[in-house]
Amino acid sequence: MSDQEQAPPGIDPKTPSVARMYDYYLGGKDNFAADREAAEKVMQVLPDVRHVARENRAFLGRAVRFLAERGIRQFIDIGTGLPTGKNVHQVALETAPDSRIVYIDNDPIVLVHARALLADNPQTLVVEGDLHDPKSLTEHPELRTHIDFEKPFAIILCAIMHFVADDEEATSIITHLRDTLPPGGALVISHGFRGDLDEEAIARAEEIYSHTKGALKVRDRGTISEYFTGLDLVEPGVVHVGAWRPEHDLEEDPAAPGVLGGVGILR
Repeated sequence: MSDQEQAPPGIDPKTPSVARMYDYYLGGKDNFAADREAAEKVMQVLPDVRHVARENRAFLGRAVRFLAERGIRQFIDIGTGLPTGKNVHQVALETAPDSRIVYIDNDPIVLVHARALLADNPQTLVVEGDLHDPKSLTEHPELRTHIDFEKPFAIILCAIMHFVADDEEATSIITHLRDTLPPGGALVISHGFRGDLDEEAIARAEEIYSHTKGALKVRDRGTISEYFTGLDLVEPGVVHVGAWRPEHDLEEDPAAPGVLGGVGILR
């Protein structure tokens, strides 16, 4: 992407974006030089980050398919990121053609691309919203029109909560979102996991992300697991995303840094 020619009005191509960095990890082209430079610095500190990003994307697809097969027909994807292969709406509609999907993000480039992709899809809605104000998300009038909160729906928080650096705020956000779920509703989370990563590497990665409009906070397994409090965890629980109901047998190293994922369902 050419910084000068492709940047929409209001976008500073010189400031890295977590969404565009993630796009770069996945091999996408919707990113600027500043995003690539920052992503490359992260890859020097965390050499597996590109592989982990792809594993996270595959986890998202498996989780959506699992829930659609269980009968859930409504999906709210918060912090959706730039469209790439096998987006939530594609997986959900492929499994259950009557599904309804809402994408929520606050990155202008994400919103432009998502709306262009979904312009002719009446079952999918794109909403601008800020995760730091979760009440405004769940009470958004367009979302409320599109999603029936009396029927089961899934809230998806894939690779987004580790950009909420304050632990209390992260817990508060998830508690609010979790409390909106009706019986049969689901919460899907994937989150950066510190594992046995040394403190110097963590500090360096956090420093790189501090130059974006977000921040980075990897957390431990116990903290991530607590986000599912009050929900029934789907087997195999909170594990590395590649080990969550994989298509092929995979041995997990519980101490390895990366991204943990899980799905919880409210009885």
